[in-house]
Amino acid sequence: MDYRTSEGIAGPRSEDTLPASAAAAVKVVIVGGFGVGKTTMVGSVSEIRPLTTEETMTQAGVGVDDLAGIERKTETTVAMDFGRISLNERLVLYLFGTPGQERFWFLWNGLFEGALGAVVLIDTRRLEVSFDAVGRLEERGVPFVVAVNAFPEAPVHPMADLRAAMDLPDSVPMIDCDARDRVSSRDTLLALVRHLQSLHTVTPETP
Repeated sequence: MDYRTSEGIAGPRSEDTLPASAAAAVKVVIVGGFGVGKTTMVGSVSEIRPLTTEETMTQAGVGVDDLAGIERKTETTVAMDFGRISLNERLVLYLFGTPGQERFWFLWNGLFEGALGAVVLIDTRRLEVSFDAVGRLEERGVPFVVAVNAFPEAPVHPMADLRAAMDLPDSVPMIDCDARDRVSSRDTLLALVRHLQSLHTVTPETP
């Protein structure tokens, strides 16, 4: 989003060690276009101090990075963001935020490797910047949910209209979220976990 969020986040952070009761660790990727809030989400929800690779934007991005609608953005992720959240005593999610600019997309394949699922963040002012993220996830067969990030003054559209604009099937969950808010970000990850569970639920055959 248009501001730093890895500093000044309310609430305690746990130590870097995993809880002794943890039984499963799952890799999740946070994807989307340039400036949709991926670093913000990882930073707001991570129970450890998040690892970020944000660098100050320089002249190298002039004419390459599209800043339409995010003119105040001064830093950008150049490799990945990393965080961790324990959804309960036994399930831990490792969060990997992808870089948004096209010139860093070559890093996506490595970040997608081994991912069980993904959150696609979208900005209603710039839906088109997340189309490629959706396409890449579909090509790789990675299940995902779409989260509509709350930006100030961003237009509000019915979910059905957004789904149609993104050409998403009804089977892909779409939810509202505020990447700045820890509870909202956690709820988004819970929605992804529920989606993954539903995909792996075996429906008994009817005799």
